[in-house]
Amino acid sequence: DPHISSPFLFDPQHLAWRPLPPLPCNPHEYGLCNFTSVSLGPHIYVLGGSLFDTRSFPLDRPSPSSSAFRYNFLTSSWDRLAPMLSPRGSFACAAIPSADQIIVAGGGSRHTLFRAAGSRICSVERYDVERDEWEALDGLPRFRAGCVGFAVREGGEEREFWVMGGYGDSRTVSGVFPVDEYYKDALVMELKGNGGGKWRELGDMWGAGETPRFGKIVMVEDEDGGSPPAIFMLDDNDILRYDMASNRWQKECSVPRRAPCKSSYGLVVLNEELHVMTIVNGIDSTETRRSRQQKRAGTLFMQIYHPRKKTWRCLVTKPPFRQPLDFSTTVMCPIQL
Repeated sequence: DPHISSPFLFDPQHLAWRPLPPLPCNPHEYGLCNFTSVSLGPHIYVLGGSLFDTRSFPLDRPSPSSSAFRYNFLTSSWDRLAPMLSPRGSFACAAIPSADQIIVAGGGSRHTLFRAAGSRICSVERYDVERDEWEALDGLPRFRAGCVGFAVREGGEEREFWVMGGYGDSRTVSGVFPVDEYYKDALVMELKGNGGGKWRELGDMWGAGETPRFGKIVMVEDEDGGSPPAIFMLDDNDILRYDMASNRWQKECSVPRRAPCKSSYGLVVLNEELHVMTIVNGIDSTETRRSRQQKRAGTLFMQIYHPRKKTWRCLVTKPPFRQPLDFSTTVMCPIQL
């Protein structure tokens, strides 16, 4: 919960960590998770999420949040922004730098302790940074939460907003255990100057006989703008690449070092490279002099893949957190300052 636990900024070039101030606190709310962070200019935006509110009933049910915060690296402070029109957590989100805007789509009140509980929505909104205003756009064709969003550029401007994955309805196993029904398709909205266009539905991204995979999805942009973006999924220890022409996922490669048992991977893109992160508990000579809390935090092991060169390299650093990072719930956002 970033209200009570300070976020950290990590510089991979110098292996340096810097704590950031926690979010402004609301005494009635706690347990914030499933929020989204996105960078735009010299700012990081923290939007929505699922949380518990002492003023709501029943107390053990998570509620979606409509809050929006912005961290300014120039002033080292948080600003509270206009709230979203619809509260949401676990939603698709993308920054539109050419228009100085942010788009959010779908979501609900999903919480890590209530896997298939909570609400789902289909609303779509666009935030105008200059005006500090949210504007409603055409909603998704169906309820969708737990999805991933990204913008596709052409000619230096964002032309399309994509939404992939996510879940809609839930079913029960043996009439007792709720299980999410995951989507196998993708949705695309054409971005226009005065608003968003209509949604275009793509068919299933998995062929007959293929087992759908629902890992972490990221996009790698060509900084020179000469090539279309590359979309990757990290599922277990495999990296898949999405082919827009065929609307299919194909295996790109495997992570050289598998994650330890019962651990998870984190995935972000920085400088056109995929950063695959996991926590390992190897002990070195300096670690014996550290406190037990620092030992429990483990070591952050980063395996870095360059898609064009098809090469791997690695980084190892000691994170400053008192407890191990759980990458199944950790929220990460790359920013270039």
